[in-house]
Amino acid sequence: MTGYGLASTDQENTKFSVEIKSLNSKFLELNLKLPRAYADKELLLRNICSKDIERGKVNVSINIERSEENLKGATINAALLSKYYKQLEAINIDLGANSSNLLQAVLNFPDVISYTEEVVNEGEWNIVQQTFNTALANFNQFRETEGAALKQDLELRITNILGFFSQIEVLAPLRIPHIRAKLNLLLEEVSGKVNVDQNRLEQELIYYIDKLDITEEKIRLKSHCDYFTETLKSKDANGKKLGFISQEIGREINTMGAKANDAQIQQLVVGMKEELEKIKEQLLNVI
Repeated sequence: MTGYGLASTDQENTKFSVEIKSLNSKFLELNLKLPRAYADKELLLRNICSKDIERGKVNVSINIERSEENLKGATINAALLSKYYKQLEAINIDLGANSSNLLQAVLNFPDVISYTEEVVNEGEWNIVQQTFNTALANFNQFRETEGAALKQDLELRITNILGFFSQIEVLAPLRIPHIRAKLNLLLEEVSGKVNVDQNRLEQELIYYIDKLDITEEKIRLKSHCDYFTETLKSKDANGKKLGFISQEIGREINTMGAKANDAQIQQLVVGMKEELEKIKEQLLNVI
């Protein structure tokens, strides 16, 4: 499910910021981008995210911006660099060699550049963790807001399917007299040309009409739609369950379409299929 959360904290000329964003995914795919100094905290943050975020391709980025006076990094030993440089310059003059890359060469000499490893103190980590928790809360709030809108849309789609269903309930019984009339008309056309066994004809007619009956499909479709709505109201994570129910809804709609034998009902079935496809697309966003 898509989501976004951002939080930042300013403390002693240092800005701590945490950004969490996610895209749709069937499983939890977690990618953490941390400063090197916090590498040992990755497992802890992963465990926190795994408890709060069930699905999605999630990117967590922690950034620390320090003021210039608080920056730590490389330090150049100017005196040693100058000494090395003058020595190389004198040797180059004696040898008549090219001296255009002396500075680059000197920078690679031992002890000219030293690096200070950044060490995270407990107080600073507490600030980072608090900022992370705030970003995670904002992320979850974003998802809840999106989820409310999503729920409303899914309820609308089910209502639309039931609306088409109500029209089918009116049209379905009208097919039988029409089918009988059509078959009788065909029999009148061949009357006298072939011998017709009326008993056998009536049996075949009953069998044919029974094959077109959609009573069971209508009952199951209504039941599945009610169950979908009931599951949608649950506070539990039911994305997969809703997906299974939508498959059952689709199965009944397809069977009704196959048995319809009526142009108007077929059009209504197409309308239900369109709504169901929109439901399936939206369920990719449901946890």
